[in-house]
Amino acid sequence: MPHHEPDFRLDGYEAVNDHVADQFWGHIGSEQDMMTVLAEHHSEDAEHSFYLMHNGAVAWGIPGDPQLVALHLKRDPATRTYRFAHEELPLPAMAQSWLIARGCPEETILLPDGMGTKAANEATRVLEQRLRSDGDHFALLISYTHDSDPIQTTVMLRALDEKAAMPFRVLLEEVDPVAWTHTLREGGFTTFEAATQWWEAHWRGEEPPLPTASPATRPATAAPGLPTRPAPPRGPGR
Repeated sequence: MPHHEPDFRLDGYEAVNDHVADQFWGHIGSEQDMMTVLAEHHSEDAEHSFYLMHNGAVAWGIPGDPQLVALHLKRDPATRTYRFAHEELPLPAMAQSWLIARGCPEETILLPDGMGTKAANEATRVLEQRLRSDGDHFALLISYTHDSDPIQTTVMLRALDEKAAMPFRVLLEEVDPVAWTHTLREGGFTTFEAATQWWEAHWRGEEPPLPTASPATRPATAAPGLPTRPAPPRGPGR
């Protein structure tokens, strides 16, 4: 994957206050040289920029942490100041969903050829489309990105609707490093305990089947007060 360091187009702009400046440096600026832009979109009035980026610095941090960054920059040309919002997410479709919910046109934030792996089948493409474009009905509970063989990302979601029939969902993305393609599958669970049992069995290498889930919707941001990553897997190490 070619390295394309982001240009945030902030020449002549300052953060709206010192807190925003400190937060931008701490979350974005300090690791900018390790980030690769996968897709970006800029509004015609130059007030909004949307970035989907891979942060290579995460590989040196806590094992399993999300490696994708969704960034929304909001500029005020009149005062030459900026604000920003960002989220660290494990899957491209989830990062795209976050950006689309903040006003980015879907077609402008899709990954171009050569950026990341390609969907290996139609089922993967359909699921990714649904994750990008449906309503914000799910919150991210935990995720684990395993970036060595086997290359895979596991995500657990919880429905925000307490009456949902299968309130817990698991997404499993697996990468074929030879074909440079990926598959994405989804499973549905009625309880957190059942989802956790599947998660632990998966990381023990037992390859449990994913139970069928009815159509889900786009995952939202991390749920307040809930863990954002699981304990290190008990299966193959990173």
